[in-house]
Amino acid sequence: MSIKIYGLTQCSTCVKARAWLTQNGVPHEFIDYRANPIGSADLKKWAQALGGFEKLVNRASMTWRQLADALKDPQTDAQWLALIAEYPALIRRPLAIYVDGSVSVGFNEKRYSEKLGIA
Repeated sequence: MSIKIYGLTQCSTCVKARAWLTQNGVPHEFIDYRANPIGSADLKKWAQALGGFEKLVNRASMTWRQLADALKDPQTDAQWLALIAEYPALIRRPLAIYVDGSVSVGFNEKRYSEKLGIA
């Protein structure tokens, strides 16, 4: 069984993560979430697993910084989901869904090694 990696095809961090997984023999499936949008139920579940939408969304990104100020203060899950639907690049990359159902965002070799049991 493989882990799922959600991201953007041209994202340099996603490219690094995928190369690292391949180099370490970790089976994985990559899903570009612009071409294949993530469903609201999954986004909500994964945001909860991470500790909230604030952890799922990259508020330091250029996409976030370019948002109108009125959009930068979502108060409900529905508002977060609408924002992500309109601006999918807001999702931190890569978003990894492991075989055990746990979730992580970003790429860090040490964290991936620990999570996947690679010495």
